[in-house]
Amino acid sequence: MTALDLSSPVAVVGTGTMGQGIAQVALVAGHPVRLYDAVPGRAHEAAGAIRARLDRLVAKDRLAAADRDAASARLTAAGPLEDLAGCALVVEAVVERLDVKQRLFAELEEILGDDCLLATNTSSLSVTAIGGALRNPGRLVGLHFFNPAPLLPLVEVVSGFATDVTSATRAYETARAWGKTPVACADTPGFIVNRIARPFYAEAFAVLESQGADPATIDAVLRESGGFRMGAFELTDLIGQDVNESVTHSVWQSFFQDVRFTPSLAQRRLVESGRLGRKSGHGWYDYAEGAERPEPHTAEKEQPPAHVTVEGDLGPAAPLLALIREAGIPVHEQEEENGALLVLPSGGQLILADGQTSVEFRDVVHFDLALDYRAATRIALSASQDTSPRTLAEAVGLFQALGKDVSVLRDVPGMIVARTVARIVDLAHDALAKGVATEEDIDTAMKLGVNYPLGPFEWSRALGRGWAYDLLDQLHACDPCGRYAPSLALYRHAYATDKREGTS
Repeated sequence: MTALDLSSPVAVVGTGTMGQGIAQVALVAGHPVRLYDAVPGRAHEAAGAIRARLDRLVAKDRLAAADRDAASARLTAAGPLEDLAGCALVVEAVVERLDVKQRLFAELEEILGDDCLLATNTSSLSVTAIGGALRNPGRLVGLHFFNPAPLLPLVEVVSGFATDVTSATRAYETARAWGKTPVACADTPGFIVNRIARPFYAEAFAVLESQGADPATIDAVLRESGGFRMGAFELTDLIGQDVNESVTHSVWQSFFQDVRFTPSLAQRRLVESGRLGRKSGHGWYDYAEGAERPEPHTAEKEQPPAHVTVEGDLGPAAPLLALIREAGIPVHEQEEENGALLVLPSGGQLILADGQTSVEFRDVVHFDLALDYRAATRIALSASQDTSPRTLAEAVGLFQALGKDVSVLRDVPGMIVARTVARIVDLAHDALAKGVATEEDIDTAMKLGVNYPLGPFEWSRALGRGWAYDLLDQLHACDPCGRYAPSLALYRHAYATDKREGTS
């Protein structure tokens, strides 16, 4: 099954920001495009807005004037819905209400030919349920674009329970012909991106709710240590707190209130107060003119330790040893079969975040996971009230000697980056095991859809087979509400033998 021929007309129903973006993508790819909106005059306004964007592309030398003129000539504003007759593809981008979408597609089915492909751009509703009202649900597929559609490459191609393979394949190939990067996905709550991305927000909010750190510090750690492009608080301010919470709530409800997807009370209060982010002028941060952006907590300067002793294999944190030596701090190595820590001159221990709290031990400081310890510019530490001030000072001084800013959290099990990545890895393995998408498509979706520095399976391979499982298992022991219980898929992955590497 091949992509739609460029001579085939494409219709977009719903002319908001997303609808206009999808129409522009199809138009620039070479299709005749018809715009429809139930509100009189909206389609004509949208056509004018799209032509204005094409003009801007010409001004920026991103589109030839001749191509702009040809595209403009192919764009029409439909009057009644019957004007869409003869289209080969209709993409719906109307309000996120199941009854509205079902009614629309039922009306379209009476107008369009049997060979017309129907697509919904829903981000949170069931494609299966939307198609349930159709006589022929096999021709309905999800085409979930990301905003802004002309710029972001990812398209989730979602097959509902009744979607024909030929329909899904044609939609996939058409998206690819339009210059997008399609990923195939089963009809599951949140599809790929909005399902697997929930912990990125949820864990940041959980750390805030436990008073482990403030938003500016959490965001800084996610960016400067985790390698994420934006922190969870600034990203949800950009998305819109109401939009982000709505998606979280939809996924949670669709999974029958699964505790792994529980919404944040702190975010609920933010939405209730009308602080929706950039669009309202205030969210987690204040966007009023002249408002000061809060700075992340950064520890005062401390002296580096005279030496450190490494016991056992530091696993993902092993690159720290070269950095410590380069900083001129002597490293003594001591073989320890079950060890994985650094011992400071005080006798205190410095341990990579493992899901445990520092209060369980005599004198321990945990440090957070980093995407790349050499490139990281900030490291988070956590300590309990029982950690000696000297041990904490030595830990701070050690990372400062490596050129890092240091943020000290309260005693937060799993820290920030580590618990976030572990939960993302877990949900990815769970989705793979349940046939939601392939490993490759999941990694592609998370990197292109939400700009993660690595896909979940790339993280999993880099961190080691059992790392995420062990951390979540310890977190679950600390907080046995079920939120951190590792999935069966992650359990199987952690204990299976990797025949390619000969390890377990």
